[in-house]
Amino acid sequence: MTIQDLPLINACLNALATLFLTFGFVFIKKGNKIAHRNCMVSALSTSAVFLACYLVYHFNTEVVTRFVEPAWFRPIYLVLLFTHILLAMVILPLIFMTFNRALKERFEQHKKIARWAWPLWMYVSITGVLIYLLLYQIFPQTKQHKVEPTLSPAAEQPATK
Repeated sequence: MTIQDLPLINACLNALATLFLTFGFVFIKKGNKIAHRNCMVSALSTSAVFLACYLVYHFNTEVVTRFVEPAWFRPIYLVLLFTHILLAMVILPLIFMTFNRALKERFEQHKKIARWAWPLWMYVSITGVLIYLLLYQIFPQTKQHKVEPTLSPAAEQPATK
């Protein structure tokens, strides 16, 4: 396994989190609190492993994949990516608040925040898989090396007075 395998692993982790979230929802609707709790803890664990793998990939890869072609689909992809990233940042504190309320057995408050957290978490998990599919499978993009900022020749010269 190499660092370049992590996007696929991340997509699989997002898909697994989606399954746990879906089953957790079904179980709580059926009144099975234990199965709900187990699914939600599994979704949290899976998402935490995803986040670790995502950070490892982005801090250690020399190659990035940018969506370029087809040009007609690029705006759609970018809107999907932007909403995914924005909601991924928003959902983190909501997830922690939801879990905290459940752990403290404040179930009415837990339910109030979960009504917002669950669909946002589902959106982020599903779009994570969709972004992978678009970028690597449906419209495979060429990989590019990261561009490191370089100093201009004038900036490299020592100042003289």
